Amino acid sequence: MTKLLFALALPASLILTAPALANDRPPTPSERAAIEKVLKSAGYVFWEEIEFDDGRWEVDDARAANGREYDLKLDPKTLKIVSRRADN
Repeated sequence: MTKLLFALALPASLILTAPALANDRPPTPSERAAIEKVLKSAGYVFWEEIEFDDGRWEVDDARAANGREYDLKLDPKTLKIVSRRADN
């Protein structure tokens, strides 16, 4: 009986997590260009991944001119940097 419950629960858990994964996506070429323009104007010289996640743009390992790295979150409509967390 336990094996049957586990077998039924597993597909249900996959269905429940699938919509969250569907929201993560890379930027289109025009979105990337606009985001990179914002990053450059804010003084960032290098960055790793850019992705749309949890309703915001996220930029991993954005390196400022002074060499410090940050993880950034940008407003999806204005592209304004709304969160900056030092990446240790």
